[in-house]
Amino acid sequence: MTPGLRYLPGHLALPEQRQLVEDLRLAVAAAPLFTPVMPRTGRPFSVRMTNLGSLGWVSDRAGYRYQPLHPDTGQPWPAIPGVLLALWRTVSGYSHDPEACLVNFYSGGARMGLHRDEDEDDFTAPVLSVSLGDTAIFRIGGPERGGKTGTLKLNSGDVLVMGGPSRLCYHGIDRVLTGTSTLLKDGGRINLTLRRVTKP
Repeated sequence: MTPGLRYLPGHLALPEQRQLVEDLRLAVAAAPLFTPVMPRTGRPFSVRMTNLGSLGWVSDRAGYRYQPLHPDTGQPWPAIPGVLLALWRTVSGYSHDPEACLVNFYSGGARMGLHRDEDEDDFTAPVLSVSLGDTAIFRIGGPERGGKTGTLKLNSGDVLVMGGPSRLCYHGIDRVLTGTSTLLKDGGRINLTLRRVTKP
């Protein structure tokens, strides 16, 4: 296990997972899923996404950044649900609340290439990840591209905390194992990533 990486399997019980899914349905109605594109190439991501919180992460031709408004609706992002704030306060070890919750929806053959979360101002705050729905194969390496990597299966309800040395490690999703969960009516996987963006 990478130093600073904490894996909390099954941390969210099924009732909490179901409540989160309902919270997300309401949030997506206000802030619809959109397909980001890579800054230089304009190539679309295979995941669709939206955000919760005072700031949301976006990627388009202009680059990667956080902004307070949905790129399509021009409206503020919905609030982060209380169950996620409570989770952050319990397991993050950080004294200030997150400002952003990135919502990634994986369907079909969606995946996420190896990358680092480095658009934030404060790397002392961890990145907290919550998995809902189908199981995903998570891959993590070191702080530089290349080199040895390892994998971990993330099931529905699992929580991952990337802090300390793991905070700036390259990581991604190799694939999603279709049909491994019945939590989402039409299948697929939702990943919620809580982040502190600015320094307190």
